[in-house]
Amino acid sequence: MPPDVFIPGPRTGRQFRDALGAFATGVTVVTAQSARGPLGITANSFASLSLDPPLVLWSPARASRRFATFASAQYFAIHVMGAEQAELAGHFARQGHDFDLPDVHMNAQGVPILQGCLAVFECRQEAVHEGGDHAIVVGRVLAAQHTPGAPLLFHGGRFGQWSS
Repeated sequence: MPPDVFIPGPRTGRQFRDALGAFATGVTVVTAQSARGPLGITANSFASLSLDPPLVLWSPARASRRFATFASAQYFAIHVMGAEQAELAGHFARQGHDFDLPDVHMNAQGVPILQGCLAVFECRQEAVHEGGDHAIVVGRVLAAQHTPGAPLLFHGGRFGQWSS
């Protein structure tokens, strides 16, 4: 059966989203401080950008109620979720202000740092670029840590795990 060919646009938005969902991504939780206190959001739009200088990027959706905080945050942290952290990723996908969680601490810049993640990148905002219905937030990595383990994946609109 030939693939379903379409031109991305308003009438084919669901088809375009489904095609994008064919690409498995890692899952992250991004944290920052807001006027109301600590804020988190689940994102799969994380990518490395540069080793020298150390830069990463992620892309918050403009439609998100949390967009303004994350697009303007001078400091933020990106947490790479492990396979056993689907519940935590789901928690921050639904809402972002509930940090009544075990083992959360604030870094030197006042950004909440979640424990037990595969990697954590503590960043200072380097740039924000237009990206259609998202912004592209570039962060300079000030500190990074990682722990071995299996990643939490996102594919076809669902969380999953890698099986080798």
